[in-house]
Amino acid sequence: MIRSLLLAALLCFSAPLPAQPDPDPASIQVLLETSQGRITLAVEVERAPVTAANFLRYVDEGRLDGGAFYRAMRVGEGSGLVQGGAEHRRRLPPVAHEPTTRTGLSHVDGAVSMARAAPGSADADFFIIAGDAMTGLDAGPASGGDRLGFAVFGRVVEGMDVVRRILAAPTSPTEGEGVMRGQMLAPRIAIRSARRAE
Repeated sequence: MIRSLLLAALLCFSAPLPAQPDPDPASIQVLLETSQGRITLAVEVERAPVTAANFLRYVDEGRLDGGAFYRAMRVGEGSGLVQGGAEHRRRLPPVAHEPTTRTGLSHVDGAVSMARAAPGSADADFFIIAGDAMTGLDAGPASGGDRLGFAVFGRVVEGMDVVRRILAAPTSPTEGEGVMRGQMLAPRIAIRSARRAE
């Protein structure tokens, strides 16, 4: 009796375990070389396929090369966002909005998201979150306006020190319109190149 119980227990432990869901859904790494240093992004091609494909097209076609980070919005010590993108003449048509309620992503420290006006107007401009005080940019009642928030499509995996240097860089007190007045970087931080990691 004891021998059969031990055998049954051993069989249970040696049986293959059921497959677990992938804890890190598919992503593609992109290297942003800036005048302040390198930022490595993981672009979420599985969870945010529409927005990720748009960003990767800019990367693959070299459209971000020669662009810049031009905005630093500070909301506290070391917290806020930095915004950049391609030159206006290198922009592609906008893409459909992919809200965080669909992707399951959030505007936490290191998140990379698309800038937009109306839903479906995002094209080349993106921003990176520094600090955890920006989840109000997720879709939902707290986001205000149309309540659709902004489309997170990736995260910084290396180079948050560079992001924080850009956030702390000098801004012009007079440039920028509306809420962006006083948030324009002076000088801008160049995006020298954007490439998929080897």
